[in-house]
Amino acid sequence: MSFYLRKSIKVGPIRFNLSKSGIGISAGVKGFRVGTGPRGNYVHMGRGGIYYRKTLSPSAGSGSQLPQYNDSEPIPNYAESRGVGPMIEIESGDVTAMVDSSSTELLHELDEKKKKLRFGPIVTILAVLGAVGLFAAEAPPLLQVCVALLGAVAIYFAFRRDTLVKTVVLFYVFDPTLERAYATLHESAAKLASCTGHWHISASAKVYERKYHAGASALVDRKSTPVRRAAPPFLKTNIETVSIGVGRQTMFLFPDRVLVYESGKVGAIGYDQLQVSVSQTKFVEDSAPSDARVVGQTWRYVNKNGGPDRRFANNRMLPICLYDELHFTSPSGLNEVIQSSQCGVGESLHDALAALNSELSQARTQSPTQQTPELTFQVGRNGEQLGELPLSTIKQMLSRGELSMQDYFFDFDQNSWLTLDRIEQLKH
Repeated sequence: MSFYLRKSIKVGPIRFNLSKSGIGISAGVKGFRVGTGPRGNYVHMGRGGIYYRKTLSPSAGSGSQLPQYNDSEPIPNYAESRGVGPMIEIESGDVTAMVDSSSTELLHELDEKKKKLRFGPIVTILAVLGAVGLFAAEAPPLLQVCVALLGAVAIYFAFRRDTLVKTVVLFYVFDPTLERAYATLHESAAKLASCTGHWHISASAKVYERKYHAGASALVDRKSTPVRRAAPPFLKTNIETVSIGVGRQTMFLFPDRVLVYESGKVGAIGYDQLQVSVSQTKFVEDSAPSDARVVGQTWRYVNKNGGPDRRFANNRMLPICLYDELHFTSPSGLNEVIQSSQCGVGESLHDALAALNSELSQARTQSPTQQTPELTFQVGRNGEQLGELPLSTIKQMLSRGELSMQDYFFDFDQNSWLTLDRIEQLKH
């Protein structure tokens, strides 16, 4: 509770309150006023030169705007509402401008497939309208059942047709070093996915009145984002891909490129163009994630000396956590920030991406004299032809149990199918 004497200047129904902190404006009746000033909104009551003043807690704002702590940045001589500057978006450019030279044909094929008409929704609407029409016309029940069954079959085959004509197939063949590099990328992405918190930061704003924001230097707009193994729509491949949500866009990490999807549009970024910077930042939380490293404490409303501002009720202590931040950029316009609750996972993902890019660079610069053609075989299993597979792929599939030595290949010399145990290179 605060008791004090204060001078004021009254102009009509408006009173200007003068203090060392600045000028405030209030209005009301004698003995009770409400107003606003440098210290925020307040209720003011009393008479005879002795007054009671209660400061109202400011609105906390959107739950997604959280304070970011930085005790080294000076406070500029600037003030907006509650001492917070405008939110500045952190966003990527147009996805269609992200075109890697090695991905031109793939992007063209994806675009052409996307333009193909989908019959599934059309057939579904027609089947439903037909069934409803027969029901409304009180058609014989047997006819209604037959039409419903035919409609279900038509819908099934229409969607199957859509899947076949709109899907692009990518088949990857790894050498052992590239396979290990991509496996390491998956392991590092799994560490990021296992964090209690992983967020996408879409905007930030500078704080100039830190006492209202737990001593933080910036507010950020962040939302929880998925990090998981997932495949892009209408793209089938023989490997699992890592998916990272970045706001309106989604990044898919393939062995040789990053595909960026946004509302049906697709872009591609080569790993030699992908830039990933990792930093650690202090972040003020309402409650610390279970796996976060807490490096300090602060108050919801803080004095210049770091102590609690006792003018505010319910001024509780808040944890300061140390987080990893990953900033993904590219010359073609990618600009996204991911934050994780665990320290170290950012460096792990950065190193895995760098190692994968190094392996790809070596493969690209390898001279033709160093490259030896790999044997390929037409392979089949259980009556189904798997296609022409390189010897290294056959060995990998055998080691994973996806093939057995009793499966078969086509011997062009004998013009017949033989079991895989007849291949000399597989006996070693």
